[in-house]
Amino acid sequence: MTNSITPLQAFDDNYIWCISNAQQKKALVIDPGDSQVVLNYLASHAYQLCAILVTHHHYDHTDGINGLLQRYPDTPVYGNGDSPCSAISQPLDDGDHITIMGQEFQLLTVPGHTLDHVAYYDAKNQQLFCGDTLFLAGCGRIFEGTAAQMHQSLQKLMALPSAVQAYPAHEYSLANLAFAAAVEPDNKDITQTIKQAQQKRQQGEPSVPSSLSQEALVNPFVRCHIPAVIVAANQKAERQLASQTDVFATLREWKNNF
Repeated sequence: MTNSITPLQAFDDNYIWCISNAQQKKALVIDPGDSQVVLNYLASHAYQLCAILVTHHHYDHTDGINGLLQRYPDTPVYGNGDSPCSAISQPLDDGDHITIMGQEFQLLTVPGHTLDHVAYYDAKNQQLFCGDTLFLAGCGRIFEGTAAQMHQSLQKLMALPSAVQAYPAHEYSLANLAFAAAVEPDNKDITQTIKQAQQKRQQGEPSVPSSLSQEALVNPFVRCHIPAVIVAANQKAERQLASQTDVFATLREWKNNF
């Protein structure tokens, strides 16, 4: 039986992604900000926790780790070796591979939102767990890194195969799409994606994952090379921006105050 992915909802809009195998009765979780949400889910399915993956050190992604380790003390906690998150017991570097429950993940460093931010990429299953770096039609705020780092990190993720499904850690899609529509009001793919996301949310379903091919069509932060996006950014900045990084930085600042 193949592994399945379940979003466990935490706080206002966090997703703790749980990968489980009903046959093996095992599960791993990514960014457990709330231990109780995870413990309840594991108990209801009689799953054993076998790993914790951390994308970055922010509390809403890590606060549940200690509670989970109290219940499952031998659980390995994977993350960036340079992360300030003290709970990480299995430090990883860019490009490292780990295999859990038969699923192989490659760690990709993607600084910008934070300096320790990483993503977990499963090439075989075309899955990307991207934390707060890439959202449907959006990207994370820049708290610790630079606009150039974040822009580069997004390009690194977009260089993966277009069929890859991106699993972000928050439900921000409708707000992101509203901004995307302000940047590119004539983009029909954005209009269509808004309808799809609204429908899913009305049915109580997550609007994510999204494919990287969809992001390429609707996400302004990965479309800094597209003429319409450049024009919108130039107008916002009231000058001709010199580079794609400048376009990205202008968009991010615009979104911060949108």
